Amino acid sequence: QVQLVESGGGLVQAGGSLRLSCAASRSIFSATMGWYRQAPGKQRELVGTIINDGNTNYADSVKGRFTISRDNAKRTVYLQMNSLKPEDTAVYYCSYKWLRDYWGQGTQVTVSS
Repeated sequence: QVQLVESGGGLVQAGGSLRLSCAASRSIFSATMGWYRQAPGKQRELVGTIINDGNTNYADSVKGRFTISRDNAKRTVYLQMNSLKPEDTAVYYCSYKWLRDYWGQGTQVTVSS
């Protein structure tokens, strides 16, 4: 079992920044870590992923604004979100993929216009 705890969400004005963190209860060294989001009335969608060598992949909607990074020693993955837009408002979830998928409980991000 892997427990994931997200933090760092909150209310921010459009154009602002937030950094989300996801702390894992076990090593993330071999895992593909990801961030997803789900807005009200919409399906959960991929924000981006980072694999064990540090390579990243992003949804087109966040490219150039969001950055995912990982600190294996701290068992933590980060999502730096800049130039936030109201349409980024959602619950953001961390995922851990190795042998099976694990999910965090989510953290709310609200961007006001």
